[in-house]
Amino acid sequence: QVQLVESGGGLVQAGGSLRLSCAASGLTVSRYAMSWFRQVPGKEREFVAAISRSGFSRYSADSVKGRFTISRDNAKSTLYLQMNSLKQEDTGVYSCAASSALDYKFALDYKLSSSYEYWGQGTQLTVSS
Repeated sequence: QVQLVESGGGLVQAGGSLRLSCAASGLTVSRYAMSWFRQVPGKEREFVAAISRSGFSRYSADSVKGRFTISRDNAKSTLYLQMNSLKQEDTGVYSCAASSALDYKFALDYKLSSSYEYWGQGTQLTVSS
């Protein structure tokens, strides 16, 4: 059974930093591209950052460029999201997702929720002023 379990969320002041983790089990992580999405009540799920199977390609939303960094440790079956210079608008539930798409296809579809086979339950991040 595949499980993606996020951790590391919490309450942080604007300007602060936090690192989210996503521990994967039941799948061979190196065979999956992985991403972070976030959602706030009343809004659609929003793409945040993605990393290809190989780890060579990384993508991020314009709103987090230069502040958030996605990385992966295949040996630990874990995905990370380092978040710096946090803003109130970063508040939301952050979920990780896994896609079996090959690098060339993932490069086209990484922003689409439908591209991902597996999802975690999410971890809440609240950024206060």
